[in-house]
Amino acid sequence: MHKLLSLARQRASTLNLGTPQPHNHESCTSAQYLTPELIDLFLASRRQGLSKLTRGFYYSCLSTAIGMELSAHGINDFLSSLPCKNGKHSYFRSLRVLCNWMVRNGIMTPNPISSVDPPKIQKRILPSLSPTEVAELVDEASCITHKAIISLLADSGMRLSEVTGVKASDIDWDTNTISIWGKGNKQRRAPFTANTATLLNELISQDGTGSNIWHMTRRGIQSMLHGYSEKLGLPCNTHTFRRTFASNLHRKGVDVEHIMRLGGWETLDMVVRYTKSVKFEDSLKMYERAMKE
Repeated sequence: MHKLLSLARQRASTLNLGTPQPHNHESCTSAQYLTPELIDLFLASRRQGLSKLTRGFYYSCLSTAIGMELSAHGINDFLSSLPCKNGKHSYFRSLRVLCNWMVRNGIMTPNPISSVDPPKIQKRILPSLSPTEVAELVDEASCITHKAIISLLADSGMRLSEVTGVKASDIDWDTNTISIWGKGNKQRRAPFTANTATLLNELISQDGTGSNIWHMTRRGIQSMLHGYSEKLGLPCNTHTFRRTFASNLHRKGVDVEHIMRLGGWETLDMVVRYTKSVKFEDSLKMYERAMKE
């Protein structure tokens, strides 16, 4: 790591990233710009165990900003130029991690991100599926593999990367749980119901070997779910099923802290956001009843 940081500082002087200079607000003796080499150094410095998806997220966001001046003005101009709305916050988060890393390791000072306000996020009511809609999707699924995946996603709230890695040896039939490696390379157990257990048993009895019990890639699962969404006009992706998992448990009175642990969330923030749709639907039903009286 020390060699890496030494290399980063050496590159800073040759790639026009700059070394610490006297500042008057944001004015620098030489401007600093985001380069492909800087991104490579940043990604190489990330801790071991960081998932490929997270690395890919950083690379995707930062590579879009290549050539950007590393100043509050430059960052604000870049964020303003993006056509996406809520997506701007993803770019902001990536730039914040990069800038913090540069300042922490003496590559840049002061930190320009401290003078940039985070983009506002539109707080939309996110869609989830009712138990009836989940049952419709399972019924319409064309094979046992598709039925088992859809049922498991609704039962467990697994992320796409988690469900893609399920092997027969990961399943504990005594507790109806599956051991999975979740976000942040952390192991947890995901629950499923007796109905899903029946589907999984039938699937594995046919062929439970391979890199996963589905014999499908991550992209294949995404494509399959998208196909049913197009066919039935229902939101059908792993994010929707994760919200469905939280919302349906909340409807049945399960406390948000239990939902957080069962779904593998580290904080209550996303659980509360996901279950807002339940509260609105309940309020809407009360409104409809009141208006009929």
